Amino acid sequence: MIGKNVDRLTCMAVFRKVVERNSFSDAAAELTMSAGSVSKYVAALETHIGTPLLARTTRRISLTEAGRTYH
Repeated sequence: MIGKNVDRLTCMAVFRKVVERNSFSDAAAELTMSAGSVSKYVAALETHIGTPLLARTTRRISLTEAGRTYH
């Protein structure tokens, strides 16, 4: 479950922006928040759903199959 201080709709909007921009930092800049905050929102959403939505490496991110379906 998403914590008390984290809104599920915000998590979903942040996830969508990360997918659209294919970048945590670009999404963060557009959303005027830190990349760390963006990462925490996506992680909270993944925890809530119970599965990874993004596959992360140090150089890139990609949608998992669950991420494609969710998006």
